[in-house]
Amino acid sequence: MKINTMAIFASGSGSNAENIIRHFSEKKMVKTVIIVTENPKAFVLERARRLNVKWHVLDAETVRGERLFDFLKQQDVDFIVLAGYLKLVPKVVVEHFRGRIVNIHPALLPKFGGKGMYGIRVHEAVLQANEKESGITIHYVDTNYDEGSVIFQARCPVIECDKPETLAERVHELEYEHYPMVLESIIAKL
Repeated sequence: MKINTMAIFASGSGSNAENIIRHFSEKKMVKTVIIVTENPKAFVLERARRLNVKWHVLDAETVRGERLFDFLKQQDVDFIVLAGYLKLVPKVVVEHFRGRIVNIHPALLPKFGGKGMYGIRVHEAVLQANEKESGITIHYVDTNYDEGSVIFQARCPVIECDKPETLAERVHELEYEHYPMVLESIIAKL
C-alpha cells in the first residue's frame, strides 16, 4: 500500500509533531493531513495553526470507539503517528491500521511503560530505579499501552547528577533525531 496521508496524534506540547511535520514537508512521500488531540488546551494546536496544518479536538465519545475510526476514514488517513498521545487507541483503529500506526516512548521498553507512564513520570522512574541508561523506543501500536513490537531503540547515559528534567532533555534530543527518520523508513517500505 502506498502511503499518502498521515495523521499525528498528540496530547501536549507537540514538539515531536512539529519536528515530524517539518521533516516530511520537504518529502513527496507523505503529507500530514491532520493533527488530532483529545486535549483542547494542548499547545500542539498552536503549532498546527502556525504550520498551517488542519487539527481536530476529539470529544470523549470519539476517543473511545468506532467514531474515531469513522473520523479517520473521512480524513482519508493512511498512516498514524502517536507523538505524546496519552489515550489508548481503540481496537478498531489499531486493527485497521496494523503496521501503519507507530508510537514513541521516552524510555527503553519494556521497562517504564504502560498506563500512566508518560512525560516526566518516566524519567523520574528511570532515576529512582538507578538505571545506567535510558533512551527512546519506537514501536508499533497495539491494544495495550506500550506493548507493541519494537521497531527501534536509541540509548543515552543516565548521569549521576541527573534530575528528571536533564534526563528528559537528552531523551528529547534522541526523539527529534530519530523519530522522523524511522517513520520515513517505515513508510518507504509500505
